[in-house]
Amino acid sequence: MKKAVIFLAMTFVTVLVYGQENKDQIFNKETNLIEVTDYHDNGIISQEGTFNVKGELHGEWISYDAMGNKISQGSYENGDKTGKWIFWSNNTMKEVEYSNNQIASINGVKNSSRVADNH
Repeated sequence: MKKAVIFLAMTFVTVLVYGQENKDQIFNKETNLIEVTDYHDNGIISQEGTFNVKGELHGEWISYDAMGNKISQGSYENGDKTGKWIFWSNNTMKEVEYSNNQIASINGVKNSSRVADNH
């Protein structure tokens, strides 16, 4: 059940990337990636990351709440979640390990601080 809830939450975060109007996109010729920054209505960054030229999520993605605090951080490889993702909620941090775009393990840590990123 916990895996299903986390999966739905992460899917929601990913869907936000495509649905927001407040978005900056820059093509980086050196990395051959499209750098994207999405903003909350208050002007604070909501998500930042990169797409490959095929339009697939690729590289590190970070999501922030409306106050600028990180709520998730992890990486994509050609559209698939890969490796360790970290999710923050209140004073709890969850580490989710992905293998073949599927949740392989979940570890929770209480009283974990997250750093506000004032963009």
